[in-house]
Order: sequence, then structure tokens, then C-alpha cells
Amino acid sequence: MPSAAAEPLTPERILETTEEVLRRFGPTKATVVDVARALGVSHGSVYRHFPSKAALREAVTDRWLAKSVVMLEKIASAPGEPAPSKLEAWLEALFEAKRHKAGDDPELFATYTVLLGENSGVVDAHLGELIDQLTRIIAEGVTAGTLVAPDVPAAARAVFDATGRFHDPQYVSDWLSPTILTEFEAVTALLIRGLRP
Repeated sequence: MPSAAAEPLTPERILETTEEVLRRFGPTKATVVDVARALGVSHGSVYRHFPSKAALREAVTDRWLAKSVVMLEKIASAPGEPAPSKLEAWLEALFEAKRHKAGDDPELFATYTVLLGENSGVVDAHLGELIDQLTRIIAEGVTAGTLVAPDVPAAARAVFDATGRFHDPQYVSDWLSPTILTEFEAVTALLIRGLRP
């Protein structure tokens, strides 16, 4: 089996290794030198792909957030599904994705919470993508007559904000509550009912 250094050094490989290093050392102690050491290369090789530690951390954050966007886009763009059902499925998928990230890998989730605070541009773009998906779902429902919203973008933002407790990392401790799924279902049902004609 070839050594790690014998494999081509790609941005994707660097990002995967950076996740491992962040998981091991945390965001305050992990360094580009640690990433380079784990890859079996010089830190200069990492800097050829990412010009600074901040750029590397931003790319890792963007990669992590993009995984959710791709999965949710499949729901948002699925043909034939009525908008109210699509909206419910989208909100449920977002909540489940966040819960799984927090529960399956708590060290990395905690690390990303720190990184999210550092990379407001990446976070703002991510939130914009999510709200755009919601906007398209609601607009589709308005066009089909299954939803009513005089201001579709405002409705999408309101739905996103109203469900914040179920996807904003600051509420991660709430997600362990034994009643959280019942609470999520009640909020979602209320929101969808409010958008129906």
C-alpha cells in the first residue's frame, strides 16, 4: 500500500485530513502543520492549495455545510411531490441532518460550531441557499394553489426563523429532549397549516 505522501495531494484530501485533525485537536489547537504532518507533506504543500489557515478552515466549513445543501436540494427540486408535503419533508430532513451531525460526531460538531462563528461569510451564504430552497418550495405551492403566501421570500424566511430551534446549533442541547420530535411536529404542522389556502 502506498504511503500517504505517495497519494496525490488534492484539495479534497487536504479537507478530509483537516476534519480528522480538527476532530483530534479541536479548532483552537489544530494547526496547518498538524494537517501537513497527518498528510506526510510539508506545510508549504498545504499552503499551495489553501493560502492561509483561515482559508483552510473556511473551506472545511463550507464543505461541511454543503453536504446538507445537496441533500436538501434533492427534496426541494423533486418533481411531482405536492409543495406542502415537500415542505414538511425538507424541514424534517434539515432537523434530522443537524441532529445526526451533533449525535454521531459530537467532537466535530462542536468544532464546526466554533468555525461557523469565525466564517460568517460562509454561514451567510449557506443560510441564503437554504432559504432559497424554501422560497422555491413555497413558490411552487403558491403556483399550484396548495399554499398561500402574499410575499413568498418573506414567508420562506419566516418558516426558517420559526423552526430555528430545530436546526440552529445554539439549540443543540434541546435536541436531546425526549419531547423534541413531538415539539418539532407541532411547529411544522402549525406552519404548514398557516400557509394552506
